[in-house]
Amino acid sequence: MTRNTRLTLALIAVVVLVVGGLLAVNRPDHPPAATTDTGAIESTVLVREDSHRLSTAADGKVTLVEFLDFECESCAAAYPAVKQILATYQDRITVVVRYFPIPSHPNADLAARAAQAAANQGRFPDMYVQLFENQTRWGHQEQPQTELFLGYARALGLDLPRFQRDLDDPATATRVAKDKADGVAAGVQGTPTFFLNGRRLTDLRGQDDLVAAIDAALAG
Repeated sequence: MTRNTRLTLALIAVVVLVVGGLLAVNRPDHPPAATTDTGAIESTVLVREDSHRLSTAADGKVTLVEFLDFECESCAAAYPAVKQILATYQDRITVVVRYFPIPSHPNADLAARAAQAAANQGRFPDMYVQLFENQTRWGHQEQPQTELFLGYARALGLDLPRFQRDLDDPATATRVAKDKADGVAAGVQGTPTFFLNGRRLTDLRGQDDLVAAIDAALAG
């Protein structure tokens, strides 16, 4: 074997190792979610038994799922539309919220844990409102906003010692992480991401597009 041949083989081996390493690093921790025959994401991934519902339709015909980050400005921008949809459709559709905190948002995970700690006392919808309506006060702050979130819990009349314990409980972090894992499996890459009856809604330009999609699902 000539020297050039040996060098070529060595170079090929290096390339194979580098590519293999990149594939290992970029391989998702969670496998993609299964889809139905119609291409929709399996409902068991998008909506778990313990998922938080802002409204529930008795007929189960239409379900809107939002993966969100409480610190995300785009999620805050979408919040009024979701609020209006809840007021308009009430119990005609099911609206589900899933956690998907973005690592670059310093208080996103803490906010999700605050919402979950409130949920443990049956007050998720109220903390959901507090976090979004006050996002400009606590969002994009480098320091943990624990005291502010405790203030929201106090304003809601929650059991503060229990709220504080749950906020710091590893089980709460695990609960948030389970939502995010489902989001990753469903192909969520950013927030907010909406799914209507298992299908991801793309190219949403505003509330009118979301309303039109819901109306079409109700009529179908």
